Amino acid sequence: MKNLALITLAAALVAPAAWAETNAADGPSGAHFATAEPVCTVDQATLDVSCTGTTIGGIGHTNATANLSATYSGTVQCTNHGGQVVDVKTQATDAASSGKLTASKNGQIVVPPLGVVAPTTQQLLADASCPNGNWTKQLIAGPTLANFVYTITFAGFSGPYFSLVGP
Repeated sequence: MKNLALITLAAALVAPAAWAETNAADGPSGAHFATAEPVCTVDQATLDVSCTGTTIGGIGHTNATANLSATYSGTVQCTNHGGQVVDVKTQATDAASSGKLTASKNGQIVVPPLGVVAPTTQQLLADASCPNGNWTKQLIAGPTLANFVYTITFAGFSGPYFSLVGP
């Protein structure tokens, strides 16, 4: 039982966690979440990332942009006609979703939910480079989600008002 508790604790300590930050200096004076801050989740079966929507109030007539990007990778095996095998780590494959947000008459912005879909096997194979075109590509591992970044940035401000980063 003691070993099980130690294993559980060790797993919790090494498990990656997402972190979120709101930076009031990068938003209009009085900006606040009228509803809860966005939350992003990763579907463990598909590795798709989805982030909830929100409403930000107290922003006057300031527009904003919401962005969600994710980086994926996979391992591809290249085989030539002689049977020689080379493992190739694919280049990072990015997926992104964004939206321009326009302030309403009552000084609020409605941020819609955003999501990105993990790359398909075909996309990972297309991003991999074998020594030459005569080699055959085969996906042997992946996709793997390296990270995702979700931001809400107000027009006229240098950095994001809200950031959420996670694996």
